[in-house]
Amino acid sequence: MGIFGKSTTVDPKDQVKQWTSTVRKEGYKLDRQIRGIQREEEKIKRSLKEAAKKGNKDVCVILAKEVLRSRKTINKIIASKTHLNSIQMQMENQLSVLRMAGSIQKSTEVMQTMHSLIKVPEVAATMRELSKEMTKAGIIEEMLDDTMESVMDDPEDMEEEAQSEIDKVLWEITAGALGEAPMAVTETPGGSVQPQKTTIESVDEDDDDLEDMKNRLEALKS
Repeated sequence: MGIFGKSTTVDPKDQVKQWTSTVRKEGYKLDRQIRGIQREEEKIKRSLKEAAKKGNKDVCVILAKEVLRSRKTINKIIASKTHLNSIQMQMENQLSVLRMAGSIQKSTEVMQTMHSLIKVPEVAATMRELSKEMTKAGIIEEMLDDTMESVMDDPEDMEEEAQSEIDKVLWEITAGALGEAPMAVTETPGGSVQPQKTTIESVDEDDDDLEDMKNRLEALKS
């Protein structure tokens, strides 16, 4: 049974309303996921501040990378939400067309947006089912099998963060105690402007709670 039930004779207006409801619910799920990642990020920030106080600079760098990863994950989810909102608007347009013309219209925009969302792990399963329903209804054309598979993040994606990004996060969270503020400058007595930097040296330190925190963050992203 599909996500819209067993019936094969659903009224077009009711069917479009069901699709709209499904898309809206997926958006709510993404909102909850964002909030969960943000809560975990706050925990990482607190751990980073504690590590900075103890002088565990190597741990601070690792935690700063985790903050960067969580923020990039959130940005990807927000992009997915934008696509979901686009489909929701298109479904509302379909309702308007139905009232005037009495039939569902094919939409290239919906198909392109669905194609993007099917590649997003967080919503792939629902979007795959939704695309099948829309194909039967004639809104979109049947997609090729290779477009129906979720595209997971490259395992090496974000493995090495740019040092400048790490420095920015460290500067932000430790209030300038660590890292580098690229835009911060000081004026020398002669009037020239020099960039202000705070470098980070690696030390052989470890933190017992780091691995557990990383696991919780990964669980939220999955």
